[in-house]
Amino acid sequence: MSELTLTRDCKASVIPSGDIVVLERGAVVNVTQALGGNVTVRTPMGLFRIDGGDLDALGPEAASRYAAAPATAAAGPLTEDALWESLKGCFDPEIPVNIVDLGLIYHLALTDGAKGKKVAVKMTLTAQGCGMGPVIAGDAKAKLEAVPGVESAEVEIVWDPVWNPRMISEEGRQQLGLE
Repeated sequence: MSELTLTRDCKASVIPSGDIVVLERGAVVNVTQALGGNVTVRTPMGLFRIDGGDLDALGPEAASRYAAAPATAAAGPLTEDALWESLKGCFDPEIPVNIVDLGLIYHLALTDGAKGKKVAVKMTLTAQGCGMGPVIAGDAKAKLEAVPGVESAEVEIVWDPVWNPRMISEEGRQQLGLE
């Protein structure tokens, strides 16, 4: 865990409610997770997610350390595999496993659009009461729309079937120490 002092005020999402608050300059935060270009921090007030666009509030060294690696464009036509790979860059802010390996993605479909492909995704969350759902779905949408050839993406949160830990992939189970 890395302790840092915020160099400026920054917006953050309260975990797990998803409410937006401002963490004030000078606040001491402990980084608990830095994956997918976003950072989860703990303060005396609880857990918060700082989006990649606000990482500079952690100071220049930390911002460069925690920034997401630039996406690399896949050669050739758009494939479902490229879309699945892009979704592996999305993380639940409390669990250090991507949303694909957590088993949160239930459906991915491509259709033709006017200027490229449209992507439709159905995903779930580990808990129905999690207010972070729109934040995670927004991350997924942004990752998909960054893939060359994607015109637009729609990410729908669904609850059927209800998620359970058996849906975690073998790789995800290994990352969590469950095997």
